Amino acid sequence: MLDSRFPVELVSGVPVVTAPEEIDITSAHALRSALLTAAASGDGTFVVDMTRTRFCDSAGLHTLVAAHRRAENEGRRVLLVVPGAAVLRVLAITGMDRVLPSFASLTEALALADGHDGQPALANDERRRLANDERRRLANDEQGHGW
Repeated sequence: MLDSRFPVELVSGVPVVTAPEEIDITSAHALRSALLTAAASGDGTFVVDMTRTRFCDSAGLHTLVAAHRRAENEGRRVLLVVPGAAVLRVLAITGMDRVLPSFASLTEALALADGHDGQPALANDERRRLANDERRRLANDEQGHGW
């Protein structure tokens, strides 16, 4: 049974998992179930919307990385929406920001998922890398940490 803390809905034809405020050892299994549901709901990319997420521990990260690897092996993609500084910092500290594609908004992630931005994939990857670098810098500045 799908946990209601992780609703999966189709947005513009793309499965989107909405993550709760906290993702930890107690909720990682439910997240995994929701990610499997999202993967089964679409033909390619699916999105994990972490807009509300303020905390994600190693169990949550492990679940996201496992979903990314599984999707990659199937020719699919997992895109994260991570506007919050706390989760961005965790991704940066662990190096997962280099593995898991993340975006500042659901609109940006959906644009890439749908391929409607008109840019070649390489340009998308470079723009995403630059945007992630800037978001990491801002997250560190907000928390009083420098590189």
